[in-house]
Amino acid sequence: MSASDRPDALLTARALVLHDLEVTGAASPDTVSALEESVTTRRWWTSQWAEGRLYVAGLIAQDVQDALLESHGRWPLCRACDQLDPHAMYIHPELGGPDPTWVCEHSGIAVAPLGGLKR
Repeated sequence: MSASDRPDALLTARALVLHDLEVTGAASPDTVSALEESVTTRRWWTSQWAEGRLYVAGLIAQDVQDALLESHGRWPLCRACDQLDPHAMYIHPELGGPDPTWVCEHSGIAVAPLGGLKR
């Protein structure tokens, strides 16, 4: 399969993160702008390192998490474990990879793949 036949990894990553923003009630003009900024930055990054496409979805999710932490607080919050205090999830593996997954920061439970959070 040639590069032109493959789906754009950045568009796929954008769709996955946008889905998770929407289902968690965090999609707003500000958060979508943060997502778009990350996609733009990572577009340059993947143009410099084509193999980075395997990592880009998780990295975009982490970029959005970082941007939201500064402006909106931790995102996404875990609702999958029995810990009562609000706490976040993080992307595993930490530096991205082909199958980024949301993991509870307290229990270590794999909650959902990126783009797979539920309402």
